[in-house]
Amino acid sequence: MDISTLQVIRNRLAQAALAAGRDPQAITLVAVGKTFPPADLRALAQAGQKDFAENYVQEALEKQAALADLPLVWHFVGPIQRNKTSLIAAHFDWVHSVDRALVAERLSAARGENRPPLNVCLQVNISRESSKSGVLPEDLLPLARAVAALPHLRLRGLMAIPRPTPELQQQREQFAAVRNCLMHLQEDGIMLDTLSMGMSDDFEPAIAEGATMVRLGSLLFGHRRYTQREQ
Repeated sequence: MDISTLQVIRNRLAQAALAAGRDPQAITLVAVGKTFPPADLRALAQAGQKDFAENYVQEALEKQAALADLPLVWHFVGPIQRNKTSLIAAHFDWVHSVDRALVAERLSAARGENRPPLNVCLQVNISRESSKSGVLPEDLLPLARAVAALPHLRLRGLMAIPRPTPELQQQREQFAAVRNCLMHLQEDGIMLDTLSMGMSDDFEPAIAEGATMVRLGSLLFGHRRYTQREQ
C-alpha cells in the first residue's frame, strides 16, 4: 500500500476542519482494517496511525495478536453479537455500535473492575433504514440514560452510518441530524463529547457538521478483499 495516501487523507481532514472553523487536532482518524491483513495495518501504524477499527471479532483478535508490539487503540464498529460481548469488552478500547441496553449491560459486566471503563457510542439509525442496526432517534434518551448508569462503561457519544447519497446537501442534513441528537442528549444532562460519523465517501461533510471521529477504510487501504468471515 502507498503510505503517502495517509498524509493526503490527513491533509484533506485538516482542510475540512479549518474550512468549518474547527481545530484539526479535535478530529480522530480511525482506520477501518476490515478484510485487510495485519501487514497493511502495521505499515499505517509505522507511518503514525494509532487508531484502528474492526467489524468482526475473530478477525480483530488475529490482528491484535499480530500487532501486539504496537501501542494501538482498538475500536469495534460492527454489529454486536451477544455471544461476542465478553471478547469485545476484553480486547477493545472503544465500541461504536451499541444499540441495545442488554448488549451494554453484558459489555459492562465483562469489562470488570481492573480495566479502565470501556468507551462506547450509541449507534443511531438516523436514516431509519430497516437494513441497518441502530436505535431510532426517539428512543435514544432512555437508552443513553441506561448506558450512562452502567459502572464499567463510559458513554462518549453517538455513531451513525447515514443512507448513502452523492448529494452534498443531503449528506450534511443527515450528519446535522445526528449532531442534533447529541445536543438533545447533552441538554438532558448526559455528558457526551464524541460524534463518530463520516466514512471514505463522506467524511468531509461529516466534519463540517461536527464529527470528532471519522472511520476510513477503502480510502486508506484500497478496495476491500472479501475473503474472511466471522467465525
